[in-house]
Amino acid sequence: MILSCSFPSTPQHPFKKDLVRLNVIASIFAFATCGGFKGKTEIQVSCPKTPENRTITAAFGYPFRLNQVAFQAPPGVNVCDVEWRDHVLIGDYSSSAQFYVTFAVFVFLYCMAALLLYLGYTSLYRDSRKLTMTDFVITLVATFLWLVSTSAWAKALTDIKIATGPNIVRELGPCNQRVTCHFGSVTSMGSLNVSVIFGFLNMILWGGNAWFVYKETSLHSPSNTSASHGQGGVPPPSGI
Repeated sequence: MILSCSFPSTPQHPFKKDLVRLNVIASIFAFATCGGFKGKTEIQVSCPKTPENRTITAAFGYPFRLNQVAFQAPPGVNVCDVEWRDHVLIGDYSSSAQFYVTFAVFVFLYCMAALLLYLGYTSLYRDSRKLTMTDFVITLVATFLWLVSTSAWAKALTDIKIATGPNIVRELGPCNQRVTCHFGSVTSMGSLNVSVIFGFLNMILWGGNAWFVYKETSLHSPSNTSASHGQGGVPPPSGI
């Protein structure tokens, strides 16, 4: 999908290879920090008949289908005669999370495969104007998709923080009726914040790639024919 990550830089663009390496590393961090997340939110519950607090927990993670995550009481403990497994978190953010992670994984895989192509077919890329133009167009598309996927994931992350934070107490039916609930804690989402940062970093890197690829296309470089004329070449006579 992203040809620009794979093909070589011409001698006048020495920084392109460095951008390629950064693209691979940044894409790894993007999908790893999001796709590998696991966390939980805890609520302290006190029953009317007993002053002792009990803890119920909802464990969540990628792909963040929170509406399928039920609360769990400690094993073998009846907390206030409530079936907590019937109560779930709110929201389904799997579309944004999976779009972001899937795109990052495809970018990484394509970069690695295309890098092998670059090692074996360097001259093919340099001699083909169609490849450089295709490379430029796909690089622009990739830059745009990084912007879209990261923005969507950043919005979903904000909603996830709200859905697993103190506001969840107001959404639990038993907490508004016969038991007293207090928000306990939620797992730090620092790695998810990092995933958003790397998403925007990828967008910046691909934007930089687009500039170097543009300088290799016919939009920036004159054709061989034009170049020969510009160097003072004399066309052959049309007749005798």
